[in-house]
Amino acid sequence: MKFKIITLGCKVNTYESNVMRDLLLDNGYIEDDNADIYIINTCTVTNTSDNKSLKEFRRIKREHPNAITVICGCMVQVKDHIEDIDASIILGNKDKSKIVELIKEYCTKKEKIVKIEDVMTTPFEHMVLNNFNRTRAFVKIEDGCENYCSYCIIPYARGKVRSKAKEDVLKEIQTLVNNGHHEVVLTGIHTGHYGADLDNYTFAMLLKEIVKIKGLERLRISSIEITELDEEVLDVIKNNDIIVSHLHIPLQSGSDTILKLMNRKYDKKYFIDKIEEIRNIRPDISITTDIIVGFPGETEELFKETIDTVNKIKFAKIHVFPFSLRKGTKAEELPNHLDETTKKDRVRRLMAISKNLEIEYMEKFLNKEIVFIPEVYRDGYLIGHTGNYLLVKVKGNEELLHQDVTVKITKIDYPYVTN
Repeated sequence: MKFKIITLGCKVNTYESNVMRDLLLDNGYIEDDNADIYIINTCTVTNTSDNKSLKEFRRIKREHPNAITVICGCMVQVKDHIEDIDASIILGNKDKSKIVELIKEYCTKKEKIVKIEDVMTTPFEHMVLNNFNRTRAFVKIEDGCENYCSYCIIPYARGKVRSKAKEDVLKEIQTLVNNGHHEVVLTGIHTGHYGADLDNYTFAMLLKEIVKIKGLERLRISSIEITELDEEVLDVIKNNDIIVSHLHIPLQSGSDTILKLMNRKYDKKYFIDKIEEIRNIRPDISITTDIIVGFPGETEELFKETIDTVNKIKFAKIHVFPFSLRKGTKAEELPNHLDETTKKDRVRRLMAISKNLEIEYMEKFLNKEIVFIPEVYRDGYLIGHTGNYLLVKVKGNEELLHQDVTVKITKIDYPYVTN
């Protein structure tokens, strides 16, 4: 039988979709756009995400009425009356690793399967990724979040923090390295909170063991909260060049007023001071971030405070999101919601600042030699990223794909640096 997986949302969803893909391929299923089985791995971070997930499902039902349909993931986990949807298999955020067994059960019994477990009480679901593309591999080390930011539904969709056993993490990374991967990216819903559910074992302790893995060239942390970059973690970063000079640290707002309304666990001063501490360790590190604009109560003055904070910190790139109401969150109850026109205008203004800051960061590397790993070969050009996540585009041969390539950067052709 042929299958196709449609993935919406974050890197964790991508990882879990790739695990399902591996399992299906290993069991003789064939990946094809014109399939017998369609799996929609959903996102629920905003109401818009829910709508996109449902739209994708309806499209599949319309275009492939006789196909087996599987709808799974975060939206399924939290949406009311989801069991009423006309899907063959309805699966929450547990047992994606049993996708083959579930499909076989459906094919045998021809009865709808609804399997939505309580993620607040389930253990970490062991998954291993085997799709060796020899460049960058994601390893999910953690699931769940207990931050309860006022705008976020994810703690309810993903449950409490659950950590992958350190032995399983180390084994998975060693296997990936043995199969030619140059870079491993640690990912999770709340990656830096790894170990919170373990006895006397922390994220920093895991990092110390990973950097010793023979053959590993690069280790990247997909995203980490500023409060989790404690002295122990920073000490590992300071003393191990295998950890790349790039950290993605969500700020969400540069205004203390808005941070408090968001129920974030830091204030502006704490964030700025910690960034300074990081740059004392790695002066040329790329620090990227997420910012939500148009949060309820964000006046023009408070938005300008965010702009001022951004310009002080000088991020290498900002991912800007307009606030999108998620029903069931504390933010739904807040007064002074903003209109869409204002939110779009603030997105535009902050993205323009982000581009200027990105170019400013790129300029630091002009006339310097850098090492990057080409991921794509297109029209005679090699395209890939450096450890500090500069996007490089240079002329080269396809044979150099997935290899370390050293080039001297002489100009900026945004969004690329090139020679």
